[in-house]
Amino acid sequence: MRPNRVKMSVQPFGKGRGLFFGTVLIFAACGGAAEAKCQDGPGPGVDWAGCSKARLMLNREDLSGANFQRSLLTLSDFGGSKMTGANLSETEISRTRFEKADLSQVDFTKALGWRANFAAAVLVEANFAAADMNRSNFAQAQASRANFQKAELNRSDFSGANLEGAVMTKAELARVIFQHARLSGVDFSYSNLSRAQLQGAVLQDVTMAGSYLYLTQLAGVDLSAVKGLTQAQIDIACGDAQTRLPAGLTPPTTWPCGSDDD
Repeated sequence: MRPNRVKMSVQPFGKGRGLFFGTVLIFAACGGAAEAKCQDGPGPGVDWAGCSKARLMLNREDLSGANFQRSLLTLSDFGGSKMTGANLSETEISRTRFEKADLSQVDFTKALGWRANFAAAVLVEANFAAADMNRSNFAQAQASRANFQKAELNRSDFSGANLEGAVMTKAELARVIFQHARLSGVDFSYSNLSRAQLQGAVLQDVTMAGSYLYLTQLAGVDLSAVKGLTQAQIDIACGDAQTRLPAGLTPPTTWPCGSDDD
Protein backbone atom coordinates (compact mmCIF):
# COMPACT_ATOMS: atom_id res chain seq x y z
CA MET A 1 0.00 0.00 0.00
CA ARG A 2 2.95 2.34 0.58
CA PRO A 3 3.87 2.67 -3.14
CA ASN A 4 0.29 3.66 -3.92
CA ARG A 5 0.43 6.47 -1.37
CA VAL A 6 3.65 7.75 -2.87
CA LYS A 7 2.19 7.63 -6.34
CA MET A 8 -0.90 9.57 -5.31
CA SER A 9 1.17 12.30 -3.63
CA VAL A 10 3.63 12.75 -6.48
CA GLN A 11 1.08 12.99 -9.27
CA PRO A 12 -0.77 16.12 -8.09
CA PHE A 13 2.54 17.73 -7.13
CA GLY A 14 3.81 17.30 -10.65
CA LYS A 15 0.65 18.76 -12.15
CA GLY A 16 0.70 21.74 -9.77
CA ARG A 17 4.34 22.43 -10.55
CA GLY A 18 3.60 22.40 -14.28
CA LEU A 19 0.70 24.81 -13.81
CA PHE A 20 2.86 27.10 -11.69
CA PHE A 21 5.70 27.26 -14.19
CA GLY A 22 3.22 27.73 -17.01
CA THR A 23 1.71 30.72 -15.23
CA VAL A 24 5.16 32.19 -14.61
CA LEU A 25 6.05 31.84 -18.27
CA ILE A 26 2.82 33.59 -19.33
CA PHE A 27 3.47 36.54 -16.98
CA ALA A 28 7.09 36.71 -18.08
CA ALA A 29 6.02 36.77 -21.72
CA CYS A 30 3.45 39.51 -21.06
CA GLY A 31 5.91 41.56 -19.06
CA GLY A 32 8.52 41.15 -21.75
CA ALA A 33 6.07 42.21 -24.45
CA ALA A 34 5.09 45.33 -22.47
CA GLU A 35 8.74 46.16 -21.85
CA ALA A 36 9.58 45.66 -25.52
CA LYS A 37 6.68 47.95 -26.50
CA CYS A 38 8.22 50.77 -24.47
CA GLN A 39 11.41 50.42 -26.52
CA ASP A 40 9.62 51.09 -29.81
CA GLY A 41 10.78 54.17 -31.68
CA PRO A 42 8.55 57.26 -31.96
CA GLY A 43 6.11 57.47 -34.83
CA PRO A 44 2.41 57.64 -35.77
CA GLY A 45 0.31 55.27 -33.66
CA VAL A 46 3.17 54.26 -31.35
CA ASP A 47 1.91 52.52 -28.21
CA TRP A 48 3.77 53.74 -25.12
CA ALA A 49 0.86 53.25 -22.72
CA GLY A 50 2.13 52.79 -19.18
CA CYS A 51 5.75 53.52 -20.18
CA SER A 52 8.23 55.72 -18.31
CA LYS A 53 9.47 58.19 -20.92
CA ALA A 54 10.60 61.27 -19.01
CA ARG A 55 12.90 63.85 -20.62
CA LEU A 56 12.09 62.96 -24.23
CA MET A 57 13.28 65.35 -26.95
CA LEU A 58 10.76 64.84 -29.77
CA ASN A 59 10.49 68.17 -31.55
CA ARG A 60 8.58 68.20 -34.83
CA GLU A 61 7.83 64.47 -34.74
CA ASP A 62 4.71 62.85 -36.21
CA LEU A 63 3.02 61.16 -33.24
CA SER A 64 -0.55 61.32 -34.51
CA GLY A 65 -2.80 58.69 -32.97
CA ALA A 66 -0.13 57.67 -30.44
CA ASN A 67 -1.13 56.01 -27.17
CA PHE A 68 0.55 57.51 -24.09
CA GLN A 69 -2.18 56.60 -21.61
CA ARG A 70 -0.95 56.46 -17.99
CA SER A 71 2.62 57.03 -19.09
CA LEU A 72 5.28 59.32 -17.60
CA LEU A 73 6.29 62.16 -19.93
CA THR A 74 7.55 64.77 -17.46
CA LEU A 75 10.20 67.29 -18.51
CA SER A 76 9.82 66.25 -22.17
CA ASP A 77 9.76 68.45 -25.28
CA PHE A 78 7.15 67.88 -28.01
CA GLY A 79 7.42 71.37 -29.47
CA GLY A 80 6.05 71.61 -33.00
CA SER A 81 5.07 67.94 -33.11
CA LYS A 82 1.95 66.53 -34.75
CA MET A 83 -0.02 64.62 -32.10
CA THR A 84 -3.58 64.79 -33.44
CA GLY A 85 -5.91 62.27 -31.86
CA ALA A 86 -3.29 61.00 -29.41
CA ASN A 87 -4.31 59.51 -26.05
CA LEU A 88 -2.65 61.18 -23.05
CA SER A 89 -5.38 60.39 -20.53
CA GLU A 90 -4.10 59.95 -16.96
CA THR A 91 -0.59 60.75 -18.23
CA GLU A 92 1.88 62.84 -16.23
CA ILE A 93 3.16 65.77 -18.30
CA SER A 94 4.36 68.22 -15.64
CA ARG A 95 6.85 70.75 -17.02
CA THR A 96 6.50 69.22 -20.49
CA ARG A 97 6.64 71.49 -23.54
CA PHE A 98 4.04 71.41 -26.33
CA GLU A 99 4.64 74.86 -27.87
CA LYS A 100 3.15 75.13 -31.37
CA ALA A 101 2.31 71.41 -31.39
CA ASP A 102 -0.82 70.17 -33.17
CA LEU A 103 -2.86 68.63 -30.34
CA SER A 104 -6.24 68.65 -32.05
CA GLN A 105 -8.66 66.18 -30.47
CA VAL A 106 -6.01 64.90 -28.05
CA ASP A 107 -7.38 63.22 -24.93
CA PHE A 108 -5.86 64.72 -21.75
CA THR A 109 -8.62 63.40 -19.45
CA LYS A 110 -7.37 63.28 -15.84
CA ALA A 111 -3.82 64.09 -16.96
CA LEU A 112 -1.41 65.74 -14.50
CA GLY A 113 0.47 68.66 -16.01
CA TRP A 114 1.70 71.26 -13.55
CA ARG A 115 3.56 74.05 -15.39
CA ALA A 116 3.09 72.37 -18.78
CA ASN A 117 3.63 74.67 -21.74
CA PHE A 118 0.98 74.77 -24.49
CA ALA A 119 1.87 78.24 -25.82
CA ALA A 120 0.57 78.74 -29.39
CA ALA A 121 -0.42 75.05 -29.57
CA VAL A 122 -3.43 73.86 -31.57
CA LEU A 123 -5.88 72.38 -29.06
CA VAL A 124 -9.05 72.37 -31.13
CA GLU A 125 -11.55 69.94 -29.54
CA ALA A 126 -8.92 68.66 -27.10
CA ASN A 127 -10.30 67.05 -23.95
CA PHE A 128 -8.90 68.23 -20.59
CA ALA A 129 -11.86 66.99 -18.51
CA ALA A 130 -10.84 66.58 -14.85
CA ALA A 131 -7.18 67.25 -15.74
CA ASP A 132 -4.84 68.99 -13.28
CA MET A 133 -3.02 71.70 -15.26
CA ASN A 134 -2.30 74.25 -12.53
CA ARG A 135 0.15 77.03 -13.45
CA SER A 136 0.30 75.95 -17.11
CA ASN A 137 0.85 78.18 -20.12
CA PHE A 138 -1.88 78.30 -22.80
CA ALA A 139 -1.01 81.77 -24.13
CA GLN A 140 -2.02 82.24 -27.78
CA ALA A 141 -3.29 78.64 -27.95
CA GLN A 142 -6.00 77.74 -30.47
CA ALA A 143 -8.40 75.84 -28.21
CA SER A 144 -11.83 76.34 -29.74
CA ARG A 145 -14.43 73.79 -28.60
CA ALA A 146 -11.97 72.27 -26.13
CA ASN A 147 -13.35 70.59 -23.02
CA PHE A 148 -12.02 71.79 -19.66
CA GLN A 149 -14.94 70.57 -17.57
CA LYS A 150 -13.92 70.10 -13.91
CA ALA A 151 -10.28 70.79 -14.83
CA GLU A 152 -7.91 72.44 -12.34
CA LEU A 153 -6.23 75.38 -14.08
CA ASN A 154 -5.45 77.74 -11.21
CA ARG A 155 -2.86 80.42 -12.03
CA SER A 156 -2.65 79.32 -15.68
CA ASP A 157 -2.19 81.76 -18.57
CA PHE A 158 -4.70 81.87 -21.44
CA SER A 159 -3.81 85.39 -22.58
CA GLY A 160 -4.58 85.91 -26.26
CA ALA A 161 -5.91 82.34 -26.61
CA ASN A 162 -8.87 81.37 -28.78
CA LEU A 163 -11.33 79.47 -26.56
CA GLU A 164 -14.47 80.02 -28.60
CA GLY A 165 -17.10 77.43 -27.76
CA ALA A 166 -14.97 75.81 -25.04
CA VAL A 167 -16.55 74.12 -22.02
CA MET A 168 -15.21 75.25 -18.64
CA THR A 169 -18.07 74.23 -16.38
CA LYS A 170 -17.15 73.52 -12.75
CA ALA A 171 -13.49 74.29 -13.54
CA GLU A 172 -11.00 75.73 -11.05
CA LEU A 173 -9.84 78.98 -12.67
CA ALA A 174 -8.61 81.07 -9.74
CA ARG A 175 -6.15 83.77 -10.81
CA VAL A 176 -6.20 82.54 -14.42
CA ILE A 177 -5.20 85.15 -17.00
CA PHE A 178 -7.75 85.52 -19.81
CA GLN A 179 -6.59 88.95 -20.94
CA HIS A 180 -7.44 89.60 -24.62
CA ALA A 181 -8.64 86.00 -25.03
CA ARG A 182 -11.46 85.13 -27.41
CA LEU A 183 -14.11 83.62 -25.15
CA SER A 184 -17.24 83.80 -27.30
CA GLY A 185 -19.61 80.98 -26.46
CA VAL A 186 -17.57 79.69 -23.50
CA ASP A 187 -19.56 78.02 -20.73
CA PHE A 188 -18.15 79.00 -17.31
CA SER A 189 -21.16 77.71 -15.37
CA TYR A 190 -20.34 76.96 -11.71
CA SER A 191 -16.63 77.54 -12.24
CA ASN A 192 -14.33 79.32 -9.80
CA LEU A 193 -13.13 82.53 -11.47
CA SER A 194 -11.97 84.28 -8.30
CA ARG A 195 -9.28 86.86 -9.06
CA ALA A 196 -9.18 85.77 -12.70
CA GLN A 197 -8.19 88.50 -15.17
CA LEU A 198 -10.63 89.13 -18.02
CA GLN A 199 -9.50 92.57 -19.19
CA GLY A 200 -9.77 92.93 -22.94
CA ALA A 201 -11.43 89.53 -23.40
CA VAL A 202 -14.28 89.00 -25.86
CA LEU A 203 -17.27 87.63 -23.91
CA GLN A 204 -20.03 87.37 -26.50
CA ASP A 205 -22.67 84.75 -25.54
CA VAL A 206 -20.61 83.56 -22.56
CA THR A 207 -22.44 81.73 -19.75
CA MET A 208 -21.50 82.44 -16.13
CA ALA A 209 -24.44 80.95 -14.25
CA GLY A 210 -23.32 80.11 -10.73
CA SER A 211 -19.70 81.17 -11.33
CA TYR A 212 -17.76 82.46 -8.34
CA LEU A 213 -16.51 85.96 -9.23
CA TYR A 214 -14.79 87.10 -6.04
CA LEU A 215 -12.43 89.94 -7.06
CA THR A 216 -12.57 88.80 -10.68
CA GLN A 217 -10.88 91.54 -12.70
CA LEU A 218 -13.52 93.04 -15.01
CA ALA A 219 -12.18 96.55 -15.58
CA GLY A 220 -13.34 97.78 -18.98
CA VAL A 221 -14.95 94.42 -19.80
CA ASP A 222 -18.18 94.26 -21.80
CA LEU A 223 -20.46 91.83 -19.94
CA SER A 224 -23.65 92.99 -21.62
CA ALA A 225 -24.10 89.74 -23.57
CA VAL A 226 -23.06 87.40 -20.74
CA LYS A 227 -25.75 84.93 -19.67
CA GLY A 228 -26.65 83.85 -16.15
CA LEU A 229 -25.06 86.73 -14.23
CA THR A 230 -26.70 87.88 -11.00
CA GLN A 231 -26.34 91.01 -8.94
CA ALA A 232 -24.70 89.00 -6.15
CA GLN A 233 -21.92 87.93 -8.51
CA ILE A 234 -21.32 91.49 -9.71
CA ASP A 235 -21.26 92.85 -6.15
CA ILE A 236 -18.11 90.85 -5.29
CA ALA A 237 -16.32 91.30 -8.63
CA CYS A 238 -13.82 94.02 -9.46
CA GLY A 239 -14.90 96.34 -12.28
CA ASP A 240 -14.72 100.03 -13.05
CA ALA A 241 -16.74 102.79 -14.68
CA GLN A 242 -16.12 101.27 -18.12
CA THR A 243 -17.46 97.82 -17.19
CA ARG A 244 -20.68 97.15 -19.09
CA LEU A 245 -23.30 94.98 -17.38
CA PRO A 246 -26.30 93.00 -18.66
CA ALA A 247 -29.69 94.67 -18.54
CA GLY A 248 -31.15 94.75 -15.02
CA LEU A 249 -27.78 94.68 -13.21
CA THR A 250 -26.07 97.69 -11.68
CA PRO A 251 -22.51 98.32 -10.56
CA PRO A 252 -21.95 98.34 -6.79
CA THR A 253 -21.53 101.70 -5.10
CA THR A 254 -17.88 100.88 -4.61
CA TRP A 255 -16.23 98.03 -6.49
CA PRO A 256 -14.50 95.75 -3.90
CA CYS A 257 -11.16 95.93 -5.67
CA GLY A 258 -8.82 94.97 -2.84
CA SER A 259 -5.20 94.01 -3.11
CA ASP A 260 -4.51 90.91 -5.21
CA ASP A 261 -2.83 89.42 -2.14
CA ASP A 262 -5.92 89.74 0.06
